Amino acid sequence: MLLESYLQDIWVAPSAAGSNAVDVHDAVTGGTVCRVSSQGLDLAGAFDHARRAGGPTLRALSFHRRADLLDALATAVRARRDELYALSARAGATLNDARYDVDGGIRVLRDYAARARTELPDAPHLVEGPAERLARGDDFLGVHLVSPSPGLMLQVNAFNFPVWAPLEKLAQALLAGMPSVVKPATPTAYLTEHLVRIVTDAGALPPGALQMVAGSVRPALGLLGEQDVLSFTGSAATAATLRTHPDLVARSVRFNAEADSVNAIVLAPDVTPGSPLFEAFVREVVTEMTVKAGQKCTAIRRVLVPREHEAAALDAIASELAGITIGDPTAEGVRMGPVVSLAQRDDIRQAVRKIARSGRFVHGDPEKVRLIDADPDRGAFLDTLLVSADPDAAAPHEVEPFGPAATVLAYRDTAHATDLVARGRGSLAASVVGDDLSWTTAFLQDVAPWHGRLHLLDSTNMAQTTGHGSPLPALRHGGPGRAGAGSEMAGTRGVVDLMQRTALQASPRLLDTLYAAPPSPAVESL
Repeated sequence: MLLESYLQDIWVAPSAAGSNAVDVHDAVTGGTVCRVSSQGLDLAGAFDHARRAGGPTLRALSFHRRADLLDALATAVRARRDELYALSARAGATLNDARYDVDGGIRVLRDYAARARTELPDAPHLVEGPAERLARGDDFLGVHLVSPSPGLMLQVNAFNFPVWAPLEKLAQALLAGMPSVVKPATPTAYLTEHLVRIVTDAGALPPGALQMVAGSVRPALGLLGEQDVLSFTGSAATAATLRTHPDLVARSVRFNAEADSVNAIVLAPDVTPGSPLFEAFVREVVTEMTVKAGQKCTAIRRVLVPREHEAAALDAIASELAGITIGDPTAEGVRMGPVVSLAQRDDIRQAVRKIARSGRFVHGDPEKVRLIDADPDRGAFLDTLLVSADPDAAAPHEVEPFGPAATVLAYRDTAHATDLVARGRGSLAASVVGDDLSWTTAFLQDVAPWHGRLHLLDSTNMAQTTGHGSPLPALRHGGPGRAGAGSEMAGTRGVVDLMQRTALQASPRLLDTLYAAPPSPAVESL
């Protein structure tokens, strides 16, 4: 079955896939799910439709009316989320994994809708004040006007969150008055395609506000202009290639990247093995290794522990991993399914072997796995892989096994721990676990510049934490250096980041008209 794309408000198939089509396989059984190609698709027409139809309609709406669109989206997806759960199993997701993706996307939509109504005006634009006096009198003032850009967002998404990722980016783009063209990753494109069908079946968005391309959009990069945004999620290598694309550079196309990173968790010296906080630390590591089979950009890859607690940490983590049941994600009792594809499985095997050269496997074998209701020769299954490695070796800080794998690294002292964390060259997230406030505050001063988010876990918040790997709509998601130097979410700050801030020098009478801009018509009248 050739996967269709949704362009110019209709579903279209590629003209002639031929040898350009890519087969997508079921992660559990190895059977073919669909074929993906963008050959013959009118991408120039799709981009033009977004700018001419979707953009003007969205820009005419106030922030509050755009929030209504997000609520309509959330209602449509929630009504048919069971269909997305079922499809997610074909990509290796357990029901818990699918909820993380699907329900997480719904929550982001609801959160942004609520924030828009409380933090943004019922107007199409935002005036940042108060006004600045620019002369001796009061008749020449300055403010900053934040207005929608007359462009589009091209989303290039990763395979691991085929529902949450497009919805999270769409939430910000719609509130900013910007239409989206979504390019899903090929291994899970069928999930994003079904999501878009749910949205279009419900008529939740105006024409041109959302389009989807199944297959490559590389030829379309030259179609992006000065008012457009390219929002990329994927590997650091691909991000580097896109960042230097000649057309993007020549037109100063806004580029936002969320790339891979070797995220860390650091156990502070004051945490005693066997204590409740130590057990919380172990749970964080095991959760990040096993949710979505470790295929999360925020998952823990490096586990830093004081040298004196290394043996206890290895024993405790390995013991928890031994209880993780692996197999068909729909089978009763299974806690972890396969990774997304055989190619992904092989990449992870290669990565963990490289890391283990300076140490040893403490739990798991990259070649063997005990399964429930599944065939190891057909499905992309891996055991949970825990490695103990030389902390000063290069591989643990440079190689990311994007799957159910983590490496324990023993540090000598605080300076050594700080240095090890920084060797990741920039990460999306890190956790620090400890009750010694003076140690934690001093430590975070050194490691904060290397991270987009720090999750600081202690005995007072460990019962309420949302976890190391959970990006939240209110907070910035992104990271410096290797992590892409991008930024997503961050509440209404993220919406404003997609808009144009213009300094206005004007009279009070003109500025008053901007502050008093009337609300736009209700969404139902579109």
